[in-house]
Amino acid sequence: MDIRNEFVAYIHGLQDTICAGLEGVDGSAAFREDKWERKEGGGGKTRVIEGGAVFEKGGVNTSIVHGALPKTMQDAFGVPESDFFACGLSLVIHPRNPFVPTVHANWRYFELYNKAGDRIDGWFGGGSDLTPYYLFEEDARHFHGTLKAAITPFGADLYAQYKKQCDEYFTNKHRENEMRGIGGVFYDYLRAADAPNTERLFAFQQANGNAFLPAYLPIAEKRKDMPYGEREIEWQELRRGRYVEFNLVHDRGTLFGLKTNGRTESILMSLPPRARWVYDHHPEPGSREEQMMQYYRPNEWA
Repeated sequence: MDIRNEFVAYIHGLQDTICAGLEGVDGSAAFREDKWERKEGGGGKTRVIEGGAVFEKGGVNTSIVHGALPKTMQDAFGVPESDFFACGLSLVIHPRNPFVPTVHANWRYFELYNKAGDRIDGWFGGGSDLTPYYLFEEDARHFHGTLKAAITPFGADLYAQYKKQCDEYFTNKHRENEMRGIGGVFYDYLRAADAPNTERLFAFQQANGNAFLPAYLPIAEKRKDMPYGEREIEWQELRRGRYVEFNLVHDRGTLFGLKTNGRTESILMSLPPRARWVYDHHPEPGSREEQMMQYYRPNEWA
């Protein structure tokens, strides 16, 4: 199995499918594509939607990059001079209506080679997570339940394991361990010892990628026309500020892209068009916004 080419073909097809699905919900805006090349090797297709009726800003990006592993990443991986290959699809969607959650997902494959060209390591990683500003519990159960249904055929305990990893990873530790959203699933360094296991992990990645639209689109459809006002926009912008903090301070994908001379526009596509920071902000006691804070901690949804 030529996993590299198979996975590249898969993420390009998934990019088309997800963009079409999101455009169908928005009804007015379309993704524009920006192809780019990386001088050290590889390139990608950045697709961005902006100013839509439903989606204020978002991107669904694919990248296939390769070359010498930078010294900073050699130190992080604990390897000598090496070459790498990385491919993946990464998306972030910021809706206009505060009652529609922001959503993020990423599915990737990575290989390491010694200077003789021999493959010395390889792994899969990825996941999906939801960031609501106002929570409807049935939406949380739907999102998590869809991911759990996709994962369970590969192992009865995997959803609980990867859900816990997601809760722990997507957390602003500098904000007293406040989660940026309500999580989902997150996994990394999934290695295959042989060809059959490689095929199983590839199927696992496909199951996760294929579950994205069924997990998210029904929520967006249900909430996109709900009325809202300035209070809801202000809260949305405050919580988007937390999103920005996580992506710039903690997110490994953002840091990897910047340290490997990735395309800055594509990497920072994940940032919202508007965000807000208010000094020492606390939601009004008894408000719906204050009640939301209990959900930015680990909860069981599926």
